[in-house]
Amino acid sequence: MKIKNLLSAVLLLIFASYFAQNTIDVMSFNIRLGSVDDGENHWNIRKDKVKELINYYEADFVGLQEAQKFQINYLLQENSLYDFVGKPRDDGENAEYSCIFYLKNKYKVLEQNTFWLSETPGKSTKSWDAAYPRIVTYALFENLKTKKKVWVFNTHFDHVGVVARQKSAEIILNKMKELQSKKNYPAILTGDFNSQEKDAWMKPLFENLQEARNSSVTKPYADKGTWNGFNFKEKPTEQIDFIFSSKKNTIVKKYRTITDFYDFKYPSDHLPIVAKIELK
Repeated sequence: MKIKNLLSAVLLLIFASYFAQNTIDVMSFNIRLGSVDDGENHWNIRKDKVKELINYYEADFVGLQEAQKFQINYLLQENSLYDFVGKPRDDGENAEYSCIFYLKNKYKVLEQNTFWLSETPGKSTKSWDAAYPRIVTYALFENLKTKKKVWVFNTHFDHVGVVARQKSAEIILNKMKELQSKKNYPAILTGDFNSQEKDAWMKPLFENLQEARNSSVTKPYADKGTWNGFNFKEKPTEQIDFIFSSKKNTIVKKYRTITDFYDFKYPSDHLPIVAKIELK
């Protein structure tokens, strides 16, 4: 009986170790650009809180939106856990990135690219009714230990253009399908979609991918609202930030809206979200 119990314990440890190695934590976080004067919520006041939050949760991948180069540099300085992939959306001094942070001691980048959500995705342009050029950064990552591979996409949809948002969803799904037809690995999509689940242009994403909050095996933690507008006194109600994953080869184990705050202020005008996803 003792030997049998020992074997059972060993088998349980093996299974637990296997599933742990095939599970990743993914965060999406609009950190609010730092080149604007937000008064008591200015980047210079809250930047330590943003950095500490990202480092504390230590997600495998963090899709950032509204990140400017000086913000990225600050978040990565002092021997950070992370490195990043991504390009700016234009040539402006304060151009925004939709970059992806990844744990540099755990993953290597096999390929990466940034393309524009426009009729000319290879160059910095805006199309349809978009107010700004919008981009997607994606990369194929390989776990250095397990050799498990995963596609990660990150984006920030236009806040004005309805047609632009509809076309953006179609472009991303087509690109994801194209890449997976050649290298069929699990795919993750993070982003600030400037949209709610009920919006018609989001339907293709919800139909073709699984949205983390709705698909979570365990009950999501905290309320769904992610847009707080730096207003600590009112409860966020609108979820415009999402994490999606491919249906056939991922399982969303857990989902959380991170409501951390300091001095009765939020680190950003968006609440970060994080999902634990098993790669099948």
